[in-house]
Amino acid sequence: MDASIASPGKLLLTAGKCAAVFFAALFVLAASARAMSPVETKAEFALIMDYATGAVLFEKNADQPTAPASMSKLMTVAIVFEKLKSGELSLDDPFSVSVKAWRMQGSKMWVREGTEIPLADLLRGVIIQSGNDACIVIAENIAGSEDAFAELMTRKAREWGMTNSSFANASGWPHPDHKMSMRDLGILARKIIKDYPDYYALFSEREFTWEKIRQSNRNPLLKAFDGADGLKTGHTDESGYGVVGAAVKDGVRRIVILNGLESDKERTREARRMMLIAFNDFEEKTLFEAGDIVADAAVFGGKAPAVPLITRDTVSVIAHRSALDNIKATFVYRGPVAAPVQEAQQIGYLTVTQATGEKRDYPLFAGRRVSETGTIGRIAIAAQRLFGKPERGDNAEASVAR
Repeated sequence: MDASIASPGKLLLTAGKCAAVFFAALFVLAASARAMSPVETKAEFALIMDYATGAVLFEKNADQPTAPASMSKLMTVAIVFEKLKSGELSLDDPFSVSVKAWRMQGSKMWVREGTEIPLADLLRGVIIQSGNDACIVIAENIAGSEDAFAELMTRKAREWGMTNSSFANASGWPHPDHKMSMRDLGILARKIIKDYPDYYALFSEREFTWEKIRQSNRNPLLKAFDGADGLKTGHTDESGYGVVGAAVKDGVRRIVILNGLESDKERTREARRMMLIAFNDFEEKTLFEAGDIVADAAVFGGKAPAVPLITRDTVSVIAHRSALDNIKATFVYRGPVAAPVQEAQQIGYLTVTQATGEKRDYPLFAGRRVSETGTIGRIAIAAQRLFGKPERGDNAEASVAR
């Protein structure tokens, strides 16, 4: 069923086949359709995420699985971090190097067959040097084989809410079954930062030397953007140049993910530009503070005709500055609500929709108790129903809190 809005501030209740269900459009800062994004990028795939809320501020082909190259090493690292946090592994644990790891091509840590390497050094080999060989060492020592570890990666991806990822190896080496989406990379980056703060600092280390070979961290944002502290780059002929970057500015953290760029220089320029956009072009707007009255819900058979509804959480959005006036909030509830109504009883929810189509629901709760009406009141209600008078109080107008 649909609800129409005559003008901002009007509360219109529209009944469908079930007369007890009402949808109330509470307020509209601007009732516009999905707007075109004011952000553009040369990257074929892109995503900007707010770390604190997980809100996606900008996306381009964000749900399309694509070759992630070495950015998928974040999954290998996350599995290690999880085992370190649980105590299953220790940074001092020695991992043995196989012939397969030693022979691995591409970016290398330069491990040597038959040696043992502490896990702490292998992690630096993966994170800083992007060593494909170090990934194999980790995979084989944790799961017995790289294939088994890849299966573990896919299982963990599903467990962590990454629905558009599948893994064929531990390093991101090209394979038709090795894919990730930008949204999944965002989920993964946010998880690493949030769940493993004791180990996340490894991503900001600028260089690492192994076998007398010093290699610099490949993340261009560490030098190009003040406040950047992670995470990982990637490149293959199939994927193009990509980066998962995170930075903090004035206490706010944002995550930028790009893939499909044409060169290392373009990746550096675009990563910095998009990170500047992430911080400078998006603003947080508070619609309601926790405890604010958001709306009134009609009550049937109560001593009061309506009950105020409050939100327990601050209702806010982060939007592009050009779209701050294109935010819609819709109050949805099943009513009129039958008395008695208990204080703090959940009654419906508030859906906040941005111009991009991004939606978030906030539960609403009764702000006070409403008792049942007495015998005389019930007789009056029955008479109203009999003679077709309104069951509710004057709810044609809703006070707009914002």
